Amino acid sequence: MARIAVIGAGMGALAAAARLAVAGHRVTVYERTDTYGGAVRRFERDGFAFDTGPGLLPLPAVWRDLFVKTGKEPLEDLVELVQVDPSARHVFADGTEVAVPNASHAGVVSALDEALGAGVGHRWGDFLVRARETWDRTRRPLLEEPLWPDWQVLAEREPYPAVPHKRLLRTRRATTLAEVARWELRDDRLEALLTSHALAHGLDPRTTPASAAVLPYLEHAFGTWYVRGGIRELARAVYERCVLRRVEFVFGAEVTGIVVKDGRAAGVELADGTVADADHVVADVDPALLGALTDHRLEDAGDVRPGARGAARLTVLLALAGAREAGAPHRTVVHAPDAEAELDFLASPGGDPLPVPTVTVLRPDDPASRPDDGHEAAVVWATLPAGLDRDDPEAVRRGTELLLDAAGAALPALRERLLWHEVRTPAHNSAETGARHGAVPAPSLAAGEGGFLHPANSTRLPGLYRVGGWSHPGGGLPHAGMSGAMVAGLVVEGPRFRGST
Repeated sequence: MARIAVIGAGMGALAAAARLAVAGHRVTVYERTDTYGGAVRRFERDGFAFDTGPGLLPLPAVWRDLFVKTGKEPLEDLVELVQVDPSARHVFADGTEVAVPNASHAGVVSALDEALGAGVGHRWGDFLVRARETWDRTRRPLLEEPLWPDWQVLAEREPYPAVPHKRLLRTRRATTLAEVARWELRDDRLEALLTSHALAHGLDPRTTPASAAVLPYLEHAFGTWYVRGGIRELARAVYERCVLRRVEFVFGAEVTGIVVKDGRAAGVELADGTVADADHVVADVDPALLGALTDHRLEDAGDVRPGARGAARLTVLLALAGAREAGAPHRTVVHAPDAEAELDFLASPGGDPLPVPTVTVLRPDDPASRPDDGHEAAVVWATLPAGLDRDDPEAVRRGTELLLDAAGAALPALRERLLWHEVRTPAHNSAETGARHGAVPAPSLAAGEGGFLHPANSTRLPGLYRVGGWSHPGGGLPHAGMSGAMVAGLVVEGPRFRGST
């Protein structure tokens, strides 16, 4: 039985801790804040309750697997999963809109044809077939296996089977997501639908590799889910599974250093001077912060650099008078009126004024989110560039007004119904997760010369492992759970571990 010290209680760390404890190890989690879950948190006031991190759950099979592997009670015995249908309502810049069915290829094609014109849906359907091939090519190396030592092969090879495109007497194939949208979809609304999946993660589709086609495919193939009571209920269930497996938690415990003995990680040092010995250390922190915890070099020229992409978010929590209307979609995406201006701002955030952004509105039909049926709780968010100083009062006020104006397309009479609102800036996420600039990590992607990969779970310091959204395979709830499985496998089986079968 080995002693495992886990730094941070984010979702990836919890997933690793539960699996390691079941394998017979003694696991202690050190969390600098007063609770678990990382970015998966809940804000409550006056009988209203809001998810302040992820609001929806893609690919729940990852978390089902965790509960199967760590105990007798399956996930569905502990939380209620609700399939969100439609998956999303999209309101485009020209005023047209479409409700996209959940996890139905034929349904999506039919809905797009009916709403946007004959043939439009079939172009999207053909794209999804190519996206599936991309998923099949990248699923195992990106999501189920530790990052290969020869990761450059994954970084250099574009797995998306682009359609040949003739331009100026030349035949070209799309290498970026924007080129896929422009050359293969040939419709401004479909282009917005596709690129919004990258934009949600702070990725510029003009530079994001075509392999990002897996992002909409994952949603269309496996569905979108909501956890009754909020996504925080998933974090609670995972935490309680850890406690049941005798994982020890120490909250309010900031790790200030990693102890190194005989060339390997041998424990952690806390802010109060306490040293906790360990045989292995698992860190769920920003890679740059991890480097500050040890004098040992964690990277050299052969490693993936910790420059993986992410972006910040501005989120507004809305307490509304009046009942949620029957049939209202859970999620609405209101696309920016000037997509190019939005992308230019995200790429070069120094300019002003802040353009009208693409806005996501979440309206859960959940009694746990509101004081009674005569009220409604809604969450509105938009992507901001990571590192942009938007926490000054005037910038926050301007951003909030833009979000509220855009959200009016999803929430009729919003201003008249608004009782109060709570603004969540990137500074809130930074305080809760420790991420620089409050950034939210993007999922790992193939191609792009490695710029869209995250650092490997193992490090050059023996006994030290990375877990969570800032490590392989990147950000998002499914990816966090996968990173926990990979780290547990590396600790239990050693460097020859090659992932689940």
